[in-house]
Amino acid sequence: MPPKVPRIQECVEGYLFHGFPPRFLVLRRPVERGDFWVPVSGKVETADTSFAEAIRREVLEETGIARPRRVFPLDWEVTFDGPDGRDWRLHAFGVEVEEEARPQLSEEHVAYEWVDGAEAVARLHFADNREAVSRLSALVAAERRVTGPKT
Repeated sequence: MPPKVPRIQECVEGYLFHGFPPRFLVLRRPVERGDFWVPVSGKVETADTSFAEAIRREVLEETGIARPRRVFPLDWEVTFDGPDGRDWRLHAFGVEVEEEARPQLSEEHVAYEWVDGAEAVARLHFADNREAVSRLSALVAAERRVTGPKT
């Protein structure tokens, strides 16, 4: 009997950022993968024990960044028709880093840039990516109002 294929492919997306106002890391896919700008993303693997672990693994694989300052769910999911005919569900995460690190790109990307929120929204290819950056920007601004500037 063939292995049972999950009905839904779980995926994660990580929006790397730092500072206030936040600057975001955007990654450019190669021509053969669409030639557009995206966040870190990937499928949840069977060895991943949580969505947070999956995004930490993807961040390390795609950027070489091993120790983000914090990783937190944006409490937002997007379901879409995947290329394999199944539903795919994305779980979005904010990934705060200490500074504008120079990522070590995997073969999944050919370029990167750190940009402000407006530029990230302008560049990101998919509507859910643009919405996630807007949500994360609002969340970071709200945190800043509550905690005040860091000294």
